[in-house]
Amino acid sequence: MAPGAGHARAPEADFLHGVRGRREASRAAGRRTLWTEEPAKRPRLPDPVRTAAARAVVIVAVTLVQAMVAFLCTLAGSWFAFPAVLCSVASTVVATWSVLDVWITRQVWNQRHGVVSTPSSTARARRRERRAARRAARRQARRKDQRPEQNRLPGQGLSKA
Repeated sequence: MAPGAGHARAPEADFLHGVRGRREASRAAGRRTLWTEEPAKRPRLPDPVRTAAARAVVIVAVTLVQAMVAFLCTLAGSWFAFPAVLCSVASTVVATWSVLDVWITRQVWNQRHGVVSTPSSTARARRRERRAARRAARRQARRKDQRPEQNRLPGQGLSKA
């Protein structure tokens, strides 16, 4: 029986199978592929922040269109200029609020869900140096306290009080 004779495959499945086969063949031949997957440089924004950002982009775009209509109506001396300017002013307030909403939503998200903070290499090195200095000071203090009794002056004990 011929391969694939028992059931009919969708034409797009054949197409995708052919694309995958060609991709594997070009990799085997050592040629560069047209499309290479690369990992994202930054992590994806959280969903509430993304929705706020998309909303802000739409509102700002509408505001810019309204401002342009108001400007052109003013130049043309149209009766529609005054209502368009009023709508543009109101829309500018709404657009400003929507952009602030993105910033506030992002701050709230970071506060509620925590942010992974990695210190810079210089901060890490400084912290390492401070730890080493504290250890050395503790070692030095222990050596002083562990001297034999005959080396101590009269009246000096282990207690500092």
